[in-house]
Formats: sequence, C-alpha cells, structure tokens
Amino acid sequence: MKVRITHGPDRDALEKKGVFSWPIWTKEESKFPWFYDEQETFYVLEGDVTLTPEDGEPVCFGKGDLVVCPAGMACTWEIHSSVRKHYRFDE
Repeated sequence: MKVRITHGPDRDALEKKGVFSWPIWTKEESKFPWFYDEQETFYVLEGDVTLTPEDGEPVCFGKGDLVVCPAGMACTWEIHSSVRKHYRFDE
C-alpha cells in the first residue's frame, strides 16, 4: 500500500477537483493508529505529519501537499504540528 503525495499542486487543478469545498478536519499534535476503510484524498492547509504504513516506510507531508491514502491501509499518524486539512473519501 502506497501513499501518494503531490507537493505544491497547481491551484487551478485543486479548484477543478473542488478541494476548497470539501469538509475540513483538524487535529492537535498527537500520535494514533488509523485504518482506511475507503481511499481518502486530502489537501493540507496547515501542519506537519509523518504517516507510517503498517508494512511500509514513513512518509512526511505538510502544508500545501495533496495526499492520497489507499483503502485497506493500516498506519500510524504522528502529527508534529496541528493539522488542518480539506478531505474527501473516494468511492
């Protein structure tokens, strides 16, 4: 299972996807396990995170990154600075 990260995606492309109308999720500095029942796509407005898939290498992302986490992935989120993101669960 691989996390896909696009660093600094084009704003026009984000607007075309409707990213800025997606709900917002926030979370303070913390570390917790997570499992993705569905694929999630999100755009980070604030924060700094290390996400470690159960069977993979850690990936880091933060402000300005567009991230896709696949359905079926178990991982650990480590939030180094508070996160604020637009998100969408994909079918």
